Amino acid sequence: MFEKIVLASASPRRRELLKAAGFEYEVIVANIEEKRRQGERPEDYVQRNAKEKALAVCSTQPFAVAKAIVLAADTIVVAFDNEVLEKPVDADDARRMLGKLSARTHRVLTGFALCNGTTGEIIECRTVQTQVLFRNLFADEVEQYISSGEPFDKAGSYGIQGQALTFVESIEGSYTNVVGLPMSHVVLSLRRMLPTIEE
Repeated sequence: MFEKIVLASASPRRRELLKAAGFEYEVIVANIEEKRRQGERPEDYVQRNAKEKALAVCSTQPFAVAKAIVLAADTIVVAFDNEVLEKPVDADDARRMLGKLSARTHRVLTGFALCNGTTGEIIECRTVQTQVLFRNLFADEVEQYISSGEPFDKAGSYGIQGQALTFVESIEGSYTNVVGLPMSHVVLSLRRMLPTIEE
């Protein structure tokens, strides 16, 4: 029987989503190298990253995660030409990404994994996709957005929960998936593992 949830993520957005859903949890940040392999499908990439984050926490903090369910996730943006857009390395990279997303539909993929902290085994791992359409972005607003600093720790150089919300023309699928954690899917999975939990 699991007694607690451990979130294997440094993302403040994932913490906020879990808190808003009423979950109590501990945080242990996973440190892994997030590098896409040659020919790896975006869906497989985020799923692998989520698994590796969960397993890293279980292997390095075995006493802290005993009797816990470890939740890890990874989010990427996939452009119209299937280029994977992760966090920008600098302002020029952010500018390039936002230009690529302007007036086009892109995919946001989040892989999430649940790991048994006691046995170190992955219980569940899946990828959730959301389609997002940006309106045409003006050069001055892109520059203002970059100057705000908001793009630099976010996949695809934008956060839908912040100023970039005004960039979005339409969305098909889970909004919270774009934020960083598909809560409808995560809650159902956690309820199966923790039947007494109240979200």
